[in-house]
Amino acid sequence: MNAITLPKTAILELTYECNHQCKFCSCPWENTANPHLFFEKKEELSIDEWKKVLSILERQDIETVGISGGEALLKEGLSDLLWHIRENAILNKDKKITLVSNGAAMDEAFLSLFADTGVHLSLSLPGLDTFQYHTGTTANSAGNVLHWIKRASEEGITTTVNVTATKQNIHELYEIIANALLAGADTLLLNRFLIGGRGVSYKDELSLSQKELQEVFDTADAILETSGRVGSLGTETPFCALGGREYKHLATGSMCAAAKRNGFFVIDPSGYVRACNHSPKRLGYIFDKEIIRDINYWKLFADRAIKLPEMCVGCEFVNRCDAGCREAAYICYGSLSAPDPCMITE
Repeated sequence: MNAITLPKTAILELTYECNHQCKFCSCPWENTANPHLFFEKKEELSIDEWKKVLSILERQDIETVGISGGEALLKEGLSDLLWHIRENAILNKDKKITLVSNGAAMDEAFLSLFADTGVHLSLSLPGLDTFQYHTGTTANSAGNVLHWIKRASEEGITTTVNVTATKQNIHELYEIIANALLAGADTLLLNRFLIGGRGVSYKDELSLSQKELQEVFDTADAILETSGRVGSLGTETPFCALGGREYKHLATGSMCAAAKRNGFFVIDPSGYVRACNHSPKRLGYIFDKEIIRDINYWKLFADRAIKLPEMCVGCEFVNRCDAGCREAAYICYGSLSAPDPCMITE
């Protein structure tokens, strides 16, 4: 492994397939607006190959896995994989397996499977009135997501509501989060819209200004306080974009967790390793002897060696802030050292 230490958490992107066409989607294979960032959909790993991946990860002292896609529920053999993890005591052992889904393919059989295999379910709810706009679906199915949050709660399955805040849903953000918590969601994962994937084509429609971002954070914290719940931001956010605010119920972070030992990394549907789910850069192949081939790129994240934007020079928080998402900066401006788009959006 070239003296590389992999993070403790691996995110397994099981499939490229999805039954939504979300405008905010940051999956790199959905970026058709930047030809220079073309991300080839290579042949997907089979479930048997994913089982071999899990054995490799166990030998690398990986402790926890998360499952996503695409839409993970569309992967044939998902049930077999979850039972394989549990019955062989691989990786998670006494920990929950976090599975991210848009909920469109949910049914009672999946619910029973998740209860039996110890899945923590994270369901996406990007809007109520704006659900159809954000997801590109023909039906406004926000009620379907709320139904499965409620049913999961009734079956004792812990849930997170995953809300991506955009310029188009900020007006109903309070209602989105409140309805999910009332339905039984245990926690909130709040994502700010990040330019990447299909979202590159909709950046002007969806991007939030710093003032709007602070409104989003204030709103989420207030709802969490009222409901007695907790939540977190899903992506590192610069101190300047937080506006100096401190939140009691919404955990915020300004340091990137990608490739860090206590952080995470991603294995894409074809078995290629990336520093994070937002990154369009494949750094190695999980079945190669040397899993990480592009060691220099990996270490930029693992060793926090990326030069920060010039506008950060002299900032009092420079030692505790990575200036937002470095991959979003690269996607937007062609450099890991460029500003996160939220740092220059008025």
